[in-house]
Amino acid sequence: MATQGKTKLEDFELVELFLKTQRPDYFSILYQRYSSKVYSKCIFMLKNDARAKDATQEIFTKIFLNLAKFSGRSKFSTWVYSITYNFCIDTIRKRKKEKKLFSEEVDDAPDIIEEVEDATLLEMEVSRLKKVLEEIPSGDRAVLLMKYQDELSIREIAEILNKTESAIKMKIKRAKHKAQKVYRDIFPNK
Repeated sequence: MATQGKTKLEDFELVELFLKTQRPDYFSILYQRYSSKVYSKCIFMLKNDARAKDATQEIFTKIFLNLAKFSGRSKFSTWVYSITYNFCIDTIRKRKKEKKLFSEEVDDAPDIIEEVEDATLLEMEVSRLKKVLEEIPSGDRAVLLMKYQDELSIREIAEILNKTESAIKMKIKRAKHKAQKVYRDIFPNK
């Protein structure tokens, strides 16, 4: 099969062909499709170019070694994102020596949280939004990016984080609330 024809194959087809033939060109196409996206996630979450490059290589090593475990229940991109996200969170946890990145906020949260409209986040200027995202906890930042930048569904985010859909909805609601509060604190006259 010509290289051009291979690049038109769906992700799941490339996975199946690679597992069946062990030909590296099939995996190379997957790498080409996802390496820049994985690197972008790593640089944003890890905030360090060298760590992001190392993480990208380690993530693709994990993907390569675990390709047979891809069940096809979700999209390949969701599976890759899940590996990327979990790897970065583990890296952040190790670096900060935090015991728990995602606190169980449900137990100690107030019953009523003011709803923050999506438009509020979307209206923030990009430079200001970056500052706000840097100030909120990594878990909140990640869930907002999954929802609004990566345009993942609640179901996909729940799969990635191994949480229920209702827990993800609450996490997003709280993260938006925190982002709005940080925005008001940083830019009080806006």
